[in-house]
Amino acid sequence: MARELIPVIAIDGPSASGKGTVAQGVARALGWRYLDSGALYRLVALAALELAVEWDQAQRLAEIAGRLDVQFEGDEVWLAGRRVTEAIRTEACSVGASRCAAVPAVRSALLARQRSFRTPPGLVAEGRDMGSVVFPDAVLKVFLTASVEARAERRHKQLIDKGIPANIPTLLRDLQERDARDAERPVAPLRQLPDARLLDTTRLTVDEAVAQVLGWYRERAKPG
Repeated sequence: MARELIPVIAIDGPSASGKGTVAQGVARALGWRYLDSGALYRLVALAALELAVEWDQAQRLAEIAGRLDVQFEGDEVWLAGRRVTEAIRTEACSVGASRCAAVPAVRSALLARQRSFRTPPGLVAEGRDMGSVVFPDAVLKVFLTASVEARAERRHKQLIDKGIPANIPTLLRDLQERDARDAERPVAPLRQLPDARLLDTTRLTVDEAVAQVLGWYRERAKPG
């Protein structure tokens, strides 16, 4: 099957909005592949942190992105043969990923890698520019969001469950700063596209959010 004929559901939205959990649920329900594009930027950030590369060293960051030795195996992530599943989920990597994502050369280096995930029978891709840049021909585009307070509480629970110290006021400030960076960056800023469906998950369960996305997709997929 020609790659452009393989259906894609693109789910974009701010950090900690729940788009990863929802995207995985949709992918499982459809039997499709899942792409966590943010993990790629987190991997660049982790490698940069370990090499003591500064966020303003655009060329070095792009070189790291271009030679990433990464493997995804189920829920596990490996960098250069080393398991880094938890390491890329720290707040330092979250902030670093946002910094890296603002570098045009990094985004360019990762574009082909992201598009390579488009394989039969379909792909659910989540991130911040899946519908606008990576898969502009997606059959369904969703902008998934939640209040910043709800997102801070979710991130806090995630970190505490993993044994990582965290406090809500700091997380709230970090999310607000990241939202501003993502919305204001000159390349592929985070925004709801005119053809994207808005899904606010502040008061929704995961199952309800997944069901809504599946319902929208089935409407689009109906013959005629």
